[in-house]
Amino acid sequence: MFTNNLKENTERLLSRCRRLSLKISTAESCTGGLISSCITACQGSSSVFERGYIAYSNEAKEELLDVSLTTLQSFGAVSSEVAIEMAEGALINAKSNLALAVTGVAGPGGGTSLKPVGLVFIACAFRDASDIKCQKFNFSGDREAIRLATVEQAILLGLEFLTKNS
Repeated sequence: MFTNNLKENTERLLSRCRRLSLKISTAESCTGGLISSCITACQGSSSVFERGYIAYSNEAKEELLDVSLTTLQSFGAVSSEVAIEMAEGALINAKSNLALAVTGVAGPGGGTSLKPVGLVFIACAFRDASDIKCQKFNFSGDREAIRLATVEQAILLGLEFLTKNS
């Protein structure tokens, strides 16, 4: 399921976390646990991976990750604001050092003119949630391609973030 390149990048992320004694957590909506699956497919991931949250519904985002109802109502579940709050929630609730969060429209349905299929927001939060980065992507392809592209970009964002912040 995961490409060799993705596996290698995930191994690099885990190795860097291990060297820095960091714990990682995930908050996933459109990927439904694929980032966690990719991480835990790597040998030795238990020394780094703290936990993953699958928060598909708005209620789950509120209950598990403390995403505010106001944010959800104002911006919608697929937004940078929600992705950032998901990352913050995972970081705080899991007591991890690094959190990756994703929310988007994987399709084939569910897209609108403002939020088309393939629109994804990926957020990364580090340490005390004082430093958070969020990127917007417009992926193409079918549901599987969009979800896998999201996993790949989340891992890359985590690597980039650690390089800049550690």
